[in-house]
Parts: sequence; C-alpha cells; structure tokens
Amino acid sequence: MAVHVYSITFKDHPLRLGDLDGVGTPPTRLRTVSAGPLCAVVSDAPDEELPLGQREFGAYEEVQKRLMADGTVLPLTFGYSAPDDEAVRLALEARADEFADRLGKLEGCVEYDLKASQDEEMLLGEILSESEAARRLNDRVRDGTSDPTAAPRLRELVAVETRARQKALASGVIEALRPFAREIDSTRPDGADFLSVSFLVNEEQDELFLATELSLAHQMGEGFDFRLDGPLPPYSFR
Repeated sequence: MAVHVYSITFKDHPLRLGDLDGVGTPPTRLRTVSAGPLCAVVSDAPDEELPLGQREFGAYEEVQKRLMADGTVLPLTFGYSAPDDEAVRLALEARADEFADRLGKLEGCVEYDLKASQDEEMLLGEILSESEAARRLNDRVRDGTSDPTAAPRLRELVAVETRARQKALASGVIEALRPFAREIDSTRPDGADFLSVSFLVNEEQDELFLATELSLAHQMGEGFDFRLDGPLPPYSFR
C-alpha cells in the first residue's frame, strides 16, 4: 500500500507520536520505517487523492512540530508519498549519507519566516521628497502643464525608485540578521511586501535574533509592517 512520508529523523529520536493522527479521512495511524541510523515517519495513504484541506495540512504540521519539540527533524513536502514501506526503506539506505548530513546541519535549529512591507503613501512621499526628477514631473502632472507622456514617465520613475529602495531595505534587514542565522533562504515577495525571507537559527542565537528583529522593526518606525512567524520546523531548509 502507498504511504505518506512526513519526516526523516535519526532513529534515536523519542518519536512521541502515539496521540497524533496522520492525514486522510478517516485519519490514518502514524508509524515509522527504519534503516540504519535513520527513521521515516509514515502513514498509509488512501486510494483516493489526498485532499488539500486545512485539516490535512494541520495534521501534517502537528507531526512536524511534535518532532521538532523533541529533537532534530527533516520535514518532507506536504503530500509526499512512496509506493510502500519498502520503497521508503530503500530510499533511506540509498541516501543515508545525504539525509544524515542534512539532519546534522539542522540540529538545534528552528526556522523563522520574516515578511515586511512599507506603507505605500509613505514610500511615495519619500520618493517625491528626495527625487528632484520625480517631484518635477509630479508637479507638472498636477498643475496640468505636462505633455501626455509625463504621467507614464512619472509612473515608471516611481516604479524604478520603489524597486531600488525596497531592494536596499531588504538587503539591510537581511544583513542585520545574518550573523544570527546558520542559513538564509529568500523568496520573491508577494503583494506590497518588499521582504520574504526564512532564517535557520541555532537555539544559542535565538534570543539575539529575536531581539535584533524587534529592534529593527522599532527603528524603521510605524510606516513599516514586520511579520515574523516562528519558531517553525525547518521547512525551507530541507
């Protein structure tokens, strides 16, 4: 029977999973498959396709968080499956060095995800205040003395300035937090965000990381929105 594969750990992990359910309807029972020093947490996969609902993802997250609370965990992608237990065991054997190396690098670490945005009116005000070219174009558009190309040129100039400023802001935040992270994974921000980044933080640096992030948010002021999520299992660093 096909199985869902949740995580990989070392075999000496406590694996306190008895009171947790796996994904599926009805919920499936969690068990482990071992090979050498490694262990995979799995459950039977029903014949029908796994629904991508909140209950399913919640069950997946509960497994990862419980494992993280007791030791090092390498979470696999939500919905990852294998043909059967034997296929899982063979994969653990074939990639033993790779998995053991990754677990070693994740030991004692948690993930923090940070997103940040700046108030759009505040940003536009800064651009018009500090860019003479933008200010001049804006004045001409507002007083009606501009040619038809002025408004598109202003929009393009503001867009260029916005990208440059947001890139600099993102870089500054990442560099300020870099000393407290073992690894960093940046992704393309969504919507109004100028920053979307994940940090792998060792427990010994946890307090310094959190204090520095809070200090940065305060320094940048009310026009900025910092959203920090964590501690989390190392989803971005598997």
